[in-house]
Amino acid sequence: MASMGATARTHDDYRLDMRPAPHRRLLVIRAGHGDGVRVAIVTESFLPSLNGVTTSVCRVVEELSARGHEALVIAPSPAPASYRDMPVRSVASIPVRQFQVGLPSGEIEALLAEFGADVVHAASPFVLGARGLVAGRALGMPTVAIYQTDMAGYAYQHSCGAGRGAARAAAAATWRYLRWVHAHADLTLAPSRSACDDLSAAGVGAVQRWGRGVDTRLHHPGWRDDAGTRALRRGLAPRGETIIGYVGRIAPEKELERLRAIQDLPGTRLVVVGDGPARADAARALPRAVFLGSREGDDLARAYACLDVFVHTGTRETFGQTIQEAAATALPVVAPDRGGPRDLVEHGVTGLLFAPDDPRDLRRQVESLTVRPDSWQRRALLGETALERVQGRSWGRLVDTLIGHYEAVCSGKRLATRLS
Repeated sequence: MASMGATARTHDDYRLDMRPAPHRRLLVIRAGHGDGVRVAIVTESFLPSLNGVTTSVCRVVEELSARGHEALVIAPSPAPASYRDMPVRSVASIPVRQFQVGLPSGEIEALLAEFGADVVHAASPFVLGARGLVAGRALGMPTVAIYQTDMAGYAYQHSCGAGRGAARAAAAATWRYLRWVHAHADLTLAPSRSACDDLSAAGVGAVQRWGRGVDTRLHHPGWRDDAGTRALRRGLAPRGETIIGYVGRIAPEKELERLRAIQDLPGTRLVVVGDGPARADAARALPRAVFLGSREGDDLARAYACLDVFVHTGTRETFGQTIQEAAATALPVVAPDRGGPRDLVEHGVTGLLFAPDDPRDLRRQVESLTVRPDSWQRRALLGETALERVQGRSWGRLVDTLIGHYEAVCSGKRLATRLS
């Protein structure tokens, strides 16, 4: 289905209007459809774009399908017509900083009403997802918002060129807007303790913690014995160098410039896996690094498995999915002692945390895992413990918890309807 005729319209037809259509009636909340639930996922990003939001939505749809539930994905165009036999409806979008931003319009409300959702799931709501929450509330549908992206932090970073005062004002304005967005959700789920604290401090109510799963069927230590992994490692470290790696999007907010402090460690090779708008800047800042580009599926798993140490650089992460994937591959992780990584890395047990405000601390922590005589033993111990800790974080378990949250907001909405 081709997005309800959106392709025949112009962008002028999609004004940025968040107001609910006044003519829509409230739907009666139903107890369910047999044993299943109908979930409408309104997402800011989806395939073919690859990022944390897209990955999470794909895994949720897969697990909902496996459990016999129904899902509808509403996403910015271009998007596939379906995913895992679940329908995808694309809406008109415009490019902003290499992202397709879906335009909010009354079409979202029409799609939700047509689908007859039991619950509206807004993935990282900001523009399209915000309209989804407003529309869901107008239709009397329970709404759950998944907080995933530190938009206020990004607003601050991208406004620094105008001065710190302007950057602080941009961050504050973004938080005010996010508070308004999340006020339309019956429940907001955040991936880490720090994200929950940030939302609460901003005045967002009804916040609970819900992390992210990791695909341990794809990411596991067995890839180290794979012929392709061994060949990749021989090419990267022909003299037996210790391989230090970063995996993720290459963008300003990922702060890859921090890797300059470790690119000249003796006996090591620095490897960057991923792509993004800051690739050229990163290549200039890291002339000794090897850039492998974007990898998916088995090739991504091989890239993790060829590493000895995983380094995460960003300080504005609400979670840190690549940290979990590295841990699932039994890699020791070095990450900033700030934000989401604090929930994923226990210093000295599953990895190491560096002080992001100390320009020398990242190098000190990585040195302890690379150039010291007992480095290989310490890497093995940290990696083994990290692997043990991540084993229970499957997407299946996480989606079971998510369904519990759906049921809770649906029950609350039905009770409120009866009492009104």
